[in-house]
Amino acid sequence: MEPLIREARPEDRPFIEEIARLTWDGEDYLARVFGEWLKDGNFYVLELDGKVIGTAKLTFLPGKIGWMEGLRVHPDYRGRGYGRKLHNFLLELGERLAREGKIEALEFTTDFLNKHTISMAQKTGFYIKARFFNFGAKVGDFEPEEPEKIEPGMEDLTLGLIPVGWRFVKRCEEALEWLRGNADFYDLNGLRFLAPKKGTTFTPLDVGLATLKAMLPAMAWVARERGVEEFDLMFPSGVKSLLPGIKRLGLFLWDETEEPNVLVFRKKLI
Repeated sequence: MEPLIREARPEDRPFIEEIARLTWDGEDYLARVFGEWLKDGNFYVLELDGKVIGTAKLTFLPGKIGWMEGLRVHPDYRGRGYGRKLHNFLLELGERLAREGKIEALEFTTDFLNKHTISMAQKTGFYIKARFFNFGAKVGDFEPEEPEKIEPGMEDLTLGLIPVGWRFVKRCEEALEWLRGNADFYDLNGLRFLAPKKGTTFTPLDVGLATLKAMLPAMAWVARERGVEEFDLMFPSGVKSLLPGIKRLGLFLWDETEEPNVLVFRKKLI
C-alpha cells in the first residue's frame, strides 16, 4: 500500500509511544505531548499498512510563524524517503496557510549534526535564521535555591529571538502574551530566566558569567522540582567568547564543539 498522511487520532498513541521510545535513547518528548498536540491540531501521522511509522506537527507561533516540529520516522523505516515526504507535506500545508493569510513563514530548529535535515531544508528554500548554543548541566553540581515565579513584562524580553525550549519566538507584544501562556518566568535576587511550562531547557535573560553563576542554583531548584537530574540552557551564539568561562561553571556541551550546536531555519512564504 501507498503511505498515507492523515491527522493523528487518540488510538495512534501506542505507535507514537513506540517511536518515542526508540528515539534519542528513549528521551524523546513526543509521547509526553501527544494529548496536547491532538488538542492543538495540525498534528499528522504517516501510516503504512495500518501502522503509524512517522509524525509531523505544525504549531502557530507569534508573528504568523508556522513552526515545524515533531518530524519523526520509526527507525525500522528510515532511509526510504518518508522523512522527506513528511517535510514536503508540511511545506505544502504551510503554503496553503500562507495563501489563507494565517502564516507568513515556516520555521524549525535542529541540531547542527543533523546533516540530513539540514540538507533537506536548504534544498527546499530554508536558510539559517539564527544559531544558539545548547549546554547541559547536572542538578547535583549545584546547591538548589528556590526562585520566585513572576509575571513577565516586555522589559524582561531582553533577547530579540527568545528560546522557549526548542521553539523560538521573536520579541513583540504578541510574543509576550504567548510566553505568559507557554513559559514560566523566574527571579532570583533580580536575575531572571524562563523555562517552558513543560520541560527543563532554561533561557537566561542575562548571559553574563557572573549573573549566570548566580542563577544556576535557581535553575537547579526548578529542574529538581520537575523531577529531573539534568537540565539544559540555551544561549545565543554571541556567547562564543564566553565558552571557557561557561564550562568552568559546570556546564557542558552534549557534543564537543566550539560552534553553535542549534540551528534555527526559516522559509519566507509571502
